[in-house]
Amino acid sequence: MYYLGKISYLTNFVHLLIIFIFLVLRVDCLSFNYQNFTKQNENDFITTEHSYIEFGAIQVTGDARGTSISNLSGRIWYSQPMNLWNRRKNRTASFNSTFVINIKPESDPWGEGLAFILTKESGYESIPDESYGQWLGIVNETTNGSSLNNIFAVEFDTRKSYLDDLDDNHVGIDINSINSVNQVSLMDRGVNLSRAVDVIASVQYDGESNILKVYTFMSNETGVNERNPIISMPLDLSSYLPEDVFVGFSASTGIYNQLNCIKAWNFTSTDIGNSNEVSLLWLWILIPVISVLVVFLGGVFVYFSWWRKKKRTQVLDQSENIEIQIQNSATAPQRFQLKDLKRATGNFDPKNILGRGGCGVVLKGMLDQKEVAVKRFFNDSSQGAKDLIAEVTTIGNLHHKNLVKLIGWCYESNELLVVYEFMPNGSLEKLIFCEENGKGLSLNWEIRYGVICGIAQALDYLHNGCQKRVLHRDIKASNIMLDSELNARLGDFGLARTVQVNGKTHHSTKEIAGTIGYMAPESFHIGRATVETDVFAFGVLVLEVACGRKPGNRRYEENNYTNRVIEYVWDLYKIGRIIDAIDVRLDRDFNEEQAECVLILGLACCHPNPYERPSMKTALQILTGELVLPDIPTEKPAFVWPAKAPSSNEASSDSLQEGQLTPITVLSGR
Repeated sequence: MYYLGKISYLTNFVHLLIIFIFLVLRVDCLSFNYQNFTKQNENDFITTEHSYIEFGAIQVTGDARGTSISNLSGRIWYSQPMNLWNRRKNRTASFNSTFVINIKPESDPWGEGLAFILTKESGYESIPDESYGQWLGIVNETTNGSSLNNIFAVEFDTRKSYLDDLDDNHVGIDINSINSVNQVSLMDRGVNLSRAVDVIASVQYDGESNILKVYTFMSNETGVNERNPIISMPLDLSSYLPEDVFVGFSASTGIYNQLNCIKAWNFTSTDIGNSNEVSLLWLWILIPVISVLVVFLGGVFVYFSWWRKKKRTQVLDQSENIEIQIQNSATAPQRFQLKDLKRATGNFDPKNILGRGGCGVVLKGMLDQKEVAVKRFFNDSSQGAKDLIAEVTTIGNLHHKNLVKLIGWCYESNELLVVYEFMPNGSLEKLIFCEENGKGLSLNWEIRYGVICGIAQALDYLHNGCQKRVLHRDIKASNIMLDSELNARLGDFGLARTVQVNGKTHHSTKEIAGTIGYMAPESFHIGRATVETDVFAFGVLVLEVACGRKPGNRRYEENNYTNRVIEYVWDLYKIGRIIDAIDVRLDRDFNEEQAECVLILGLACCHPNPYERPSMKTALQILTGELVLPDIPTEKPAFVWPAKAPSSNEASSDSLQEGQLTPITVLSGR
């Protein structure tokens, strides 16, 4: 019943839409009547620069603003076009335009005049340049007489501007030109256009007989029907004008000035068939189309209503599932309310964004007068819930000085959020590579060496110091944060997974993940993460920090795996100049013994054969001086798969066992 009610509502809406379309399309003729003009009528008209409505009248030219009114031209049109003739039916519309003219001289002598016009188009660009003075805003010296003008005018001229003009008080018929094809003087008809009094004029056109008639009389005289027209002539307007025209007025002043006003205007035209036919045609087209659309939209509406309900149910189920998994954790962190985290971050204000990753953004916030970092997962992230559970249940159980501390979490209204302690110095990547950091010079060798040792301690703790071994799986510079004292903290445990440490369980996860450039070459064969892949990523990080170079693009084709920073350092090691790999921005200000140790350790961790890589425990002991550096070949070994295990391996408990490697499965990168 719920869905049927919604469909009924949609059907009623479409029916109303059909009626509206019918009413809009059915326009029989152009008709309007203005007894006077107000500011509320302005939207009914299209005007040029010097035309406007003021003092209850249309000021075709003139100025109520106190500036000069010399050498002006203006036009004003009714905003809707008129269908003048129908080409297919060979029919022409009839129309009657009756208006009240008031022309007030502003100088002695005065001029120029006003005209009723039909034009092909309306708009500021339609009035010719320099059409003031004798041109009455109709044409100019260049366009006068051109058939491209597409303009018909009945001029009410107040100045004799040409030898052919009868006098300074006459009416003329103009077609694409200011030179009238017919004109008549008003002197002997008792009408004076320039006395600042109301003059009624009427332009009548019979579309069937193609007869044009023009009437003029003073407003205090009897009506137009009791008088003879001053002009009556045959004229086929369809020969000069397009099918659709705009009706309006034009006027001008010259060096002699006058105010050209229209105080009232009534216009009617007949219907010649276009509107009704178009309306009915569209109606018959729209009825079946909309009927089909109603059925289609109804089906779509029902489907999406069902889908949203199902999605809502899934979200509720997922929310309950997430809460159960997190609360079952031995050391479940605090759960925050969404409203508190919105308030803390300024409703997730983009100005508070500290960084952006593949699955979400990290924003700075303030909770209980303490700065925090809030990680907001993207809503469309398919991994979002899994990553949130991984971070909260994994890092929530870990406590180490070189790990970012987890404060709490939130899952509400489909928002996935994790709250960390705030790291004021941001990520290692930004400090090394961002130009804002002054080319990374603040990270001297002592700080870089401390970062490398700190991350080594963190990874040794994850691999060997926890009840359950943790594989981080996404070790990279952007996931290393620096606290206020520039101590390294390993963060972003969205991809981290825990594994049992015993003889029966292999030290790997079910899918491969990580960031291109930090991923070990065997990852693309075994489809799994191992402690050795974490060691490889650590090795890349070591070289990146020491050399100030990003890993670059990874290329893997037919057992040919390359990484730019690894290749760069190994090539220098081959020729005995490995120290030259240290970041040139340090300007040789570093401990060369430490630097050489770090670079060789980095190469050892990036060995193509995972069996040859040291464990994190061994790597840490090398950095602290408890163990000597391993021997590595001067030339980088080729990557071969399956890898050959050495006959003796001091870290066999931490290494891959041949035969336990599995085929590639799901591959996902960050």
